[in-house]
Amino acid sequence: MPVGLPFGGPDGTMLTPARESGETRQPPGRTVSCVCHGALGELCQGPLRTGSEPDIAVVSFPVDRHSWVHFTPGTETPNRLILGEKTATAARLILEHFGPTLPPGRWSAHSDLRVGVGTATSTADIVATPRCLFRLFALPYDTGVVLGILTAIERADSVFLDEFALYLSGRHRVIRRLGTDIGFHTADITEPGTVDTTTVTDLLLEHYRRHGEGYERCLTDLLKGFASGDSAGVARAATASAALSQNVLPKATFDSMLTHRERFVADGIFVAHTGCLIGRLFPNRPGVDVESDLSAYLHSLGHQCSFAQGGYG
Repeated sequence: MPVGLPFGGPDGTMLTPARESGETRQPPGRTVSCVCHGALGELCQGPLRTGSEPDIAVVSFPVDRHSWVHFTPGTETPNRLILGEKTATAARLILEHFGPTLPPGRWSAHSDLRVGVGTATSTADIVATPRCLFRLFALPYDTGVVLGILTAIERADSVFLDEFALYLSGRHRVIRRLGTDIGFHTADITEPGTVDTTTVTDLLLEHYRRHGEGYERCLTDLLKGFASGDSAGVARAATASAALSQNVLPKATFDSMLTHRERFVADGIFVAHTGCLIGRLFPNRPGVDVESDLSAYLHSLGHQCSFAQGGYG
């Protein structure tokens, strides 16, 4: 195992690479594909104290939009870059960790997640890559290894899990799994610009120090909502988290969306706290009349709206 890689299971147990255990794996000789869902920002983002200083904790909002990675064994020389440098690093780390040799073949990829606006595009791209290699070499899927790869590459969202979770994005630590009982229909827009998460960390932590009590109440209400299966309670907490974020990385359309929330029978508002995305949470799929009226309203603000299923329930 390469020295210094933070691979390990959730309990810290180190994982044995295939080359050390004596196992051999053969590629299946056919196109292998894997996907990872993205996110519509977060239902909550704020401080969580795990030591002397607060960490950035998130409850990402999974969405039914994805990144795909495909590998087709053949006679071609393997591509070194798939979607970019980070996914190439993810592939290299998997190969170094387990020891197989990548056969000649062709990588291809696709994503319907927008870059730089808060949809976890980068994390989804990275996660789809080792998932593809797990399938290619018939290796048992190991979330601990995927988490180790993310730790080696970047601050990440929890889209490597197929459930909601309270997650420390910098420490790559799952604090609490929140299950799959909650789900919403959504309408979202993307405001102009992009946000580089790495450049706003200090700004966020200073903001959290000033508003710690508000974030504590917000997270408490959110976790109560998940524990009781109360989607309306989760939506209220998401709205509170979005309102708190207005003090540090504001959305231009937030006040208008909040004012007109009841007009469109929405339970709440969500945002990409370090992105440009904002949207509404609906308990049920809006009918065509609501979708049309909401689209016209958002168009009057200068935005094209999209509809998607968020969460799981």
